[in-house]
Amino acid sequence: MKNSLFILFALISIQLYAQADHPQIPKTGTNTGAFVPKGWKIIYRAKGDLNKDHLPDEAIIIQNTNPKNLIKNDGMGRDTLNVNPRMLLVLIKTSGNYSLLAQNTNFIPTENDVENTCLADPLQETGAVSIKNGVLILSYQYWLSCGSYGVSNVDYTFRFQNQKMELIGFQTGNYSRSSGEESTTSLNFSTRKKSETFGGNMFSDKTNKPKTVWKKFNWGRLFTLDEMTEELAEKLSEI
Repeated sequence: MKNSLFILFALISIQLYAQADHPQIPKTGTNTGAFVPKGWKIIYRAKGDLNKDHLPDEAIIIQNTNPKNLIKNDGMGRDTLNVNPRMLLVLIKTSGNYSLLAQNTNFIPTENDVENTCLADPLQETGAVSIKNGVLILSYQYWLSCGSYGVSNVDYTFRFQNQKMELIGFQTGNYSRSSGEESTTSLNFSTRKKSETFGGNMFSDKTNKPKTVWKKFNWGRLFTLDEMTEELAEKLSEI
């Protein structure tokens, strides 16, 4: 009997911890704190009018603080890796409340990566999220503290339309911390136009001779913020 109870309590504890990494987010709340689950915290936030009603909407990135997601690292990089999950919530302001417009639990990178322990926190240098001119921009930066001189900056632009946050723009810029060589690719999903800029050098005015080429590209429907995944992001980089 005691063994059965022990197993039962162990299973309940495991289930509760698992739920903590994937909490249920309420649809409405009186303030942004109402959308933050127990044990989570806000790490980035942006304010601005997304739906053109002259009320301040918010986008927040929250992160779990569960100690079980702090992993000892015996390899390169930091001694302890924080792989607590993160989540992006887009909250629309109404007269007395906030409403959850969009959320994403699959596309916001963790602070550290167990498969690439030298990778810096992709959100640390960019501020992660901003709202400018009525659009929401997710900004990531990828660079390694060991093994590579390359740096990549990636921006995803979403606009509120068709009652959803739809992806309308994608831009990636790459440069070398060693040579200074840089290039940029930008996609506009509204016009289906792509620009590629290459031949730049951030260290040398003499060799900094960027050229831009414009192309048309084919793309299906517009994807929403809720649908964004790493797999979809890889497809964007291959256009």
